[in-house]
Amino acid sequence: MKLDRKKISNLVFVVILVLFFIPNTRGMMQIFLTRIFAFSPGIVEVDERIKVTSYDWKLHGVNTASINFDVAEGKVVLINYWATWCPPCIAEMPSLQKLYNDYQEKVVFLFVTNEVDDDISKFMSAKHFNYPVYRSLSPNPKPFVNNPIPQTYLIDKKGNIVIDKTNAADWNTAKVRETIDKLLAE
Repeated sequence: MKLDRKKISNLVFVVILVLFFIPNTRGMMQIFLTRIFAFSPGIVEVDERIKVTSYDWKLHGVNTASINFDVAEGKVVLINYWATWCPPCIAEMPSLQKLYNDYQEKVVFLFVTNEVDDDISKFMSAKHFNYPVYRSLSPNPKPFVNNPIPQTYLIDKKGNIVIDKTNAADWNTAKVRETIDKLLAE
């Protein structure tokens, strides 16, 4: 039996499809495919940017000190809502970790989840992530929403939302880094 390109591509498709139906491999396949198809997030047009209305938001630090969001006022901020059980969240985390590694001294990073501390700590240790994770102790300030996840915001020093991205993205791109560098220079 001779295998041509069409038969090979059909076989690969069937294998991928079968892997989605096996519970132990479904999540891994979702993460893999999300990483392949994740692109750099878009920038919100200047005249369409929404401003943060309040910086009063109490956050419990899971692997860092607890804070109030008001410490971020006047700074460039990246907020990411995520969960350990969310394949698109997991798919974008390596790119967010790389961004955090390079900008942690210049940008306020807030990785916000609703899960219990022990689950978060186990996940962070298993995946070798070290960015600061928080749980919200008070309502999210407007206009932030944390559903659906992942949901990520990049905020300038004046409180304007420059990036508002729902679903997974590749955060470690030249476009994102150029945007952050411009915001830091303002």
